[in-house]
Amino acid sequence: MPCPIVTLLSDFGLKDPYVAEMKATILSISPDAKIVDISHEVEKFDVRTGAYILACAAPYFPKGTIHVAVVDPGVGTQRQPIIIQTSNGYYIGPDNGVLALAAENDIGPRSIHRISNRSLMLSKVSSTFHGRDIFAPAAAHLANGVNVEEFGLEIHKIEKPQFAGIIKRDNMLIGEALYIDSFGNIITNFALEKLGPLVIGTEIKAKIKRNKLKLKLCRAYAEERKTRPLAIIGSQSFLEISINQGNAAEYFKIKEGDRITIYHV
Repeated sequence: MPCPIVTLLSDFGLKDPYVAEMKATILSISPDAKIVDISHEVEKFDVRTGAYILACAAPYFPKGTIHVAVVDPGVGTQRQPIIIQTSNGYYIGPDNGVLALAAENDIGPRSIHRISNRSLMLSKVSSTFHGRDIFAPAAAHLANGVNVEEFGLEIHKIEKPQFAGIIKRDNMLIGEALYIDSFGNIITNFALEKLGPLVIGTEIKAKIKRNKLKLKLCRAYAEERKTRPLAIIGSQSFLEISINQGNAAEYFKIKEGDRITIYHV
């Protein structure tokens, strides 16, 4: 049997001991686990970015992978610790939206369980570090073959993040900037399947803040002239607004969460 894969994503950074403590906890319970870091450089408390990065990375891992995501500004409150099982793997973390995009992309949730079985947590659970005390042990026990039913009662709803929603109104779709990557590309929350048939080379009419734009829909960034804005379906199948060899986010003075409207879709 191959070693189980456990991925970790957090906003902890690498300066502090927190990531190492989670890994140590996992390996103490499941010594054969193979731990892969997705990212620990998510901006502090930025659930939106954590959700997007997890949703991008998760589909490329083998079936049965256990994903742990800890971007948890509500740690210690009434928000629930959960495990989502899909046909391809498991998602463990707080019920605050950080798991929702990835789990829905993964052919939809199959089952959701609240993590409440104290025997499957560390003996002492702090109110400030559920990543180490609840989520890491849950991942390790799953890797050892514990069934999801043993962690706690099944629930039927999870927190749906607002940033996953798109409003359709007359001849427009209203969404937002989901993520700004390190190149300054504006990744919107308009997934390809929400946009209908698109023809490369045609124009997309958009509004970013007060800027009304006509953007050529390109197959590659270099199909538009250097420093010119363009639209493109990126590698994660979301509509991007970019600038060939430029920084679109700086140019349009846009940040994650700002409204973007697409017309005549």
